[in-house]
This record gives sequence, C-alpha cells and structure tokens, in this order.
Amino acid sequence: MTPHISILSKSHCELGEGPFYCERRETLFWFDITNRRRYAFDFKSGLETSKPIPEMASAMAVIDDEHDLIFTESGLWSWELGTGCWAPVCSIETDDDLTRSNDARVHRSGAIWLGTMGKSAAASAGAIYHYRQGVLTKLFSDITIPNAICFSPQGDTAFYTDTKTRKLMRVAVNVEDGLPKEKPQIHFRQPEKDIGGLDGAICDGDGSVWNARWGSGRLDVYTRYGNRAASIQLPVSQPSCPAFVGSNHIAVTSALEGMDDKAREADTHAGQVVLLEFQNPIKPCFEPRVLI
Repeated sequence: MTPHISILSKSHCELGEGPFYCERRETLFWFDITNRRRYAFDFKSGLETSKPIPEMASAMAVIDDEHDLIFTESGLWSWELGTGCWAPVCSIETDDDLTRSNDARVHRSGAIWLGTMGKSAAASAGAIYHYRQGVLTKLFSDITIPNAICFSPQGDTAFYTDTKTRKLMRVAVNVEDGLPKEKPQIHFRQPEKDIGGLDGAICDGDGSVWNARWGSGRLDVYTRYGNRAASIQLPVSQPSCPAFVGSNHIAVTSALEGMDDKAREADTHAGQVVLLEFQNPIKPCFEPRVLI
C-alpha cells in the first residue's frame, strides 16, 4: 500500500483538524481550531478559501443543502450557507470555560458523537457525548483527549480513543440510534515502543480503521480484527485526522501546535493538508446528514 502523496492546501494551520468531505459540493472542509477558521478546498475549481468562526471549532456535519452543523467550544451550531447566519442547536459544557470541542463523527442513524477536552489538555477534563434529534447524552466521562471517533459501515460498532491511554476502543451500538448497548472493549493496544499517539480516524467499507498517528507522521490501518495491517509514512510529523475524498483519495490534516522554531523549519509541510492517492480503489464511508 504505497499511495502517491501530495500537498493539497497552501495554508499552514496551527491546529488543523476535523476534515469533512461534502460529496454534493465536491469540497473538503477543515478547521484551524486555535485560529478559529474553517477552510475549504473546492475540487471543481481548485480554489482554497477560509472563513473566520466566532469560537474555537473542530468538526462539522451536513444538516441539509442550506445548513452545516458546526461543533464549537460552546456546543452545536447551525450555519446557514447563504447568509452566514449562526443559530444555536445544542449547548455543551457552556458552564466550563476551560474545555473545547475536539473530535466528532456522524453515525448512519443521523446521530453524532462528540468529544470535548480541556483547552490545555488537562487530565480527565473532557467527555464523549451522543446527540440526536434534540437529545444530548453523555456516554463516557473522564476523557483527556477524545479522538478516533468513527463507525463501522453497518453502524453496529463505534470506535474511539482517549489518546492518553494508547488504546483504540470499540463498542457495540444500536444501528437505529447509535447508542452503546455494551461496555467498550480494547480493539488495539498501542505498543509502548510506538512513537506518537492515536488521533483522528475513519472507518472504510471493509470495516478497517484508518488512524492518524500524531507525532509519528503516519497513517495506520487497523483491520476489523484489531490488527495493524499497514502504516503509511506522511510528510508531516503531526497528522491529526483523515477523511475520504472519493474512492481512491484520503485527505489528512496536520498541525504546527507545540513545535519550536527548529521543528517548524524542519517540518516544512506542518499544518497543511496532505492528499493520498491510491492506485487501487478503497471503499469509502461518507457521513450521512445529521438529525438535529
């Protein structure tokens, strides 16, 4: 598995995260959490643009043709595409100024799982929530850095990690609503010798999890059985999250955060979006529309 690798974006994000590909618009979106911006790359025109966001934001979903759902430090917001107007959907941890949004992914039922964390990555400051049609449910507490949220193509299994634990977890969920129905189990335990930590992830049509390994410059692939099947070297040291772009491309965001001047000089593509093109098609799983 040796894809052709190129650099998609011109911009260097301090904390690039939350890549989301909209098939209808043929556009990849992503966020710079620290600098409060949403970026977009239009594959039809080849144009990259960005817009400011009122708060730290890290992930998104599609509500309908006129509205996107944005996950920010205060919760979920509806963003009207034509006017740019924001409307509140659901408040999350608004009583805690020290936390922000991080990872998120939409289940096939239209539910969305949402991870929060401390703005300074304080131990156990975050949580993972489930939201669907106006109901917010806390699933897991005492999370330090929630990541790798994704779902099997059948919708019967959810994956996630608390990066600090070095464990990729799986949990059986209801296909109808995306709520857990059993206790989480360890899917993959990251060896201590491994450099870096489990970050954002996606699940393909075969049930394999593609995970960005922060600090190691790698995109790892884990089978449905919990084995690491492949490890792809990337031209960025801090990849944060992948997203499917069509049937033979994966985009991966990255970050400059925490790097000193010497490290930034050495990592010339840090903070940019990397694009992987595979010779043999992969089976992408694109996120459905979210039910608010």
